[in-house]
Amino acid sequence: MNTDNLRFCSNRVRDILALFHHELDPLYGSGEVGVFLDMLFDAFLGWDKVKLLVSRDLTINQSDLLRFHWTLEDLKRHRPIQHIIGHTDFCGCRIEVNPSVLIPRPETEEMVQRTISRLADFRPPSTILDLCTGSGCIAIALKKAFPQAAVTAVDISPGALAVARRNAEANGLEVNFVESDILSDDFNLQSSVFNLITANPPYVRHSERTAMSPNVLEHEPHGALFVPDEDPLLFYRAVAAVAARRLAPDGLLVLEINETLAPDTADLLRRHGLHPTLHHDFRGRPRFLSATRS
Repeated sequence: MNTDNLRFCSNRVRDILALFHHELDPLYGSGEVGVFLDMLFDAFLGWDKVKLLVSRDLTINQSDLLRFHWTLEDLKRHRPIQHIIGHTDFCGCRIEVNPSVLIPRPETEEMVQRTISRLADFRPPSTILDLCTGSGCIAIALKKAFPQAAVTAVDISPGALAVARRNAEANGLEVNFVESDILSDDFNLQSSVFNLITANPPYVRHSERTAMSPNVLEHEPHGALFVPDEDPLLFYRAVAAVAARRLAPDGLLVLEINETLAPDTADLLRRHGLHPTLHHDFRGRPRFLSATRS
């Protein structure tokens, strides 16, 4: 296959698909490249999977062809696909993402969906606190699921909070965003108790970064990812202290965790008077902790 001719001459959909697979399959694998193409044709042309499937012999205009060309170059440089199209979907919400915030992971979406299922039928929360909110995806999804709840979301990063506020507005949801450092001695919140507290804080040890892909290391905020090897639970210690003071007696704490530190994180919660339960994600890895006070 002469990929040079495809790159510069062909605007036929079939040839664009072939070119992307030829150049990106060695980097990402055929399945992931197929997902990229579905996302790109949806974002650039408004085509769903069926439209793409039946339109392979159609051609696109030169302007759209150029967008695919530059996107191919970006993907070869490991720029995240979510940054290229500017958003991702999370629990039925469209979430803007950029280098100021982490891209929401499937595990985080699973944690939120499990929490909603657990609480929806018999104990919908009236007050919710989301710590280390980043893009605001957790807080926004919970507000959508529990519209009567008062939701507060906290982050230290002004850039992240700007993205989070835009996300809440774009989804038509009201969330109270607070710029504050949960590691600070004077961290405080006006509301007295919360029925639900969630957090997905930084938990990747610096020594674990060698196992991470370039698209994460080069394009996502390290402050939202990494913790010192010598104190990997520093954020969980702060979250546990908040929960010990602010979680309602019948409330629920839900955390995403580092799977290699699950026993240590559970012990930390117990030392703060909380009663943790470990949960495994869809890959079978110990990924979440829920905890109660009663």
